[in-house]
Amino acid sequence: MRETRAKSDQALRTAIERSGYYPELVADAVESALGAEEVLAYVVHHEAAFDPGMEVRRHVTVLVLSPTRLLFCHTDEHPPSDLVPQPHCSTTTETVRLDRISSVAVTRVVPRPEKYVTGNPPTEVVLTLAWGVNSRIDLEPAGCGDENCDADHGYTGAVTADDLSLRVSEAADGGEAVVQVLAFARALSAMTTA
Repeated sequence: MRETRAKSDQALRTAIERSGYYPELVADAVESALGAEEVLAYVVHHEAAFDPGMEVRRHVTVLVLSPTRLLFCHTDEHPPSDLVPQPHCSTTTETVRLDRISSVAVTRVVPRPEKYVTGNPPTEVVLTLAWGVNSRIDLEPAGCGDENCDADHGYTGAVTADDLSLRVSEAADGGEAVVQVLAFARALSAMTTA
């Protein structure tokens, strides 16, 4: 058992190092939050984003499934600002008991579905997890349907639980990343079904 734990811990550490995104910082945050728990499955997703000023900002998301918890670690880099004059990173870890996870949603994108063959991975996967901490509210002006009505009908909208959403694609992240997210989702779904 101890040998299996060491292999899974090392595989996670190797994946974090391979991402190339401040691996010591990210690994330290993950290992600190994970403690002595065994790694059952993981995903390391490194991606670049462009801010409105066309600056490239990188961030990495690490998901780890243990026998009792889901660990979520997100690290962002930030440019210098008036408050912090040098570039810096922020790393956030959150652990969620498995019995708190209320939804594991997997969206698969498959081109040319008429030619789909069972077992072939999709070209894109979106993994959305909810545990009731974050919700998104989408509001829009309400109306009555009368084109001539100018009364204020208030707002209408929807509340959507959306604690974590992770998108990977074959084009951007490679086929291995898509397969790994699917495997992680399968393992997490199995652990949260009670």
